[in-house]
Amino acid sequence: MKSKLLKIVNIVGARPNLIKIAPLLIAQKKYPTLIKPYLIHTGQHYTYEMSGKIFIDLDLPRPDFHLNIGAGTPLWQIAQIMIAVEKILLKLKPDLLIVVGDVNSTLATSLVASKLHIKIAHVEAGLRSFNCLMPEELNRVLTDQLSDFLFTTDVYAGDNLLKEGIPKNKIFLVGNVMIDTLLRYKKAAQRQKTAVKLGLQDYLLLTLHRPENVDNICKMKNILNILGRLTPPIIWPIHPRTQKMLKNFKLTKTIQKLNNLRLLPPQGYLDFLNLEMNAKLVLTDSGGIQEETTILGVPCLTLRDETERPITVTAGTNHIVSLDKTKIHNLISKYYDSRKKVIAKRPPLWDGKTADRIIKIIIRQLNNA
Repeated sequence: MKSKLLKIVNIVGARPNLIKIAPLLIAQKKYPTLIKPYLIHTGQHYTYEMSGKIFIDLDLPRPDFHLNIGAGTPLWQIAQIMIAVEKILLKLKPDLLIVVGDVNSTLATSLVASKLHIKIAHVEAGLRSFNCLMPEELNRVLTDQLSDFLFTTDVYAGDNLLKEGIPKNKIFLVGNVMIDTLLRYKKAAQRQKTAVKLGLQDYLLLTLHRPENVDNICKMKNILNILGRLTPPIIWPIHPRTQKMLKNFKLTKTIQKLNNLRLLPPQGYLDFLNLEMNAKLVLTDSGGIQEETTILGVPCLTLRDETERPITVTAGTNHIVSLDKTKIHNLISKYYDSRKKVIAKRPPLWDGKTADRIIKIIIRQLNNA
């Protein structure tokens, strides 16, 4: 029996989505007689620095549909995305919607597809912080409940889904698409020589963007106090949201007094990866960076109370330090001052072939349906 041409709609909305969807689009294009891929960009991240530059770095195709939703409250964004996506999905009548990660675009488009009885594949399913105040946690849980195919990065994620009552035959352990992208572009990032061009050596890299940190003036003051007491130079490519909150909190002058801190604008994927791989240590509240540093063998201090990626702690280079000054200073002393090497174990299936596994499973499952 001849396989039909599958219409697959791929959703992106924020910067991390682009990094995750890139290998999936490459994998889909290997089957031109079996798959017709479409790309929808909701425009949740819309600036050149946060979105446009990534398209260039990762050779992503121009979206078939760009919704230009822009900034707003989470519920406003979700509502606007749902209204716009419904019209497109009714027109295309796809066989499958692929969503990645846990941003508002992920949940909004999954809700629409579910109502229209379109099958949903969630890539990076099952991640749980078990912190209900974290905006992404609700997105993750609801998207997983709506999805027909749940692709997980590790065994922890699969266990979480089983505990929540997801049938085992819907869950597929495939690996990590973010690592597909990292391994594909690692050499290109090295050739960028971003750190060298900026005259950087023996530096710490910092990223902050989560509301639990940047929307809380007490936490931001605490973070700046911790940074100011560190000796090594700190490079901070600053997220637009974080920059806005620092200005609102009138902390700009405080930052200017920190002689060890150097702010950079948001970096493209290749430039940031170069800064990450050449850093002596990374301080972050990002989930994806916990995974990338595990593969790069760079020590990572996560400025949160928990992680939805525990495998980066058990197998990788990640340490959950919250805003504990003692832990932070001790670990910097361990890895920076003493130049102690990090020993990381690459998690199973984080081998650069995850997207190929996912698309093969999708073709098989949809054609056998």
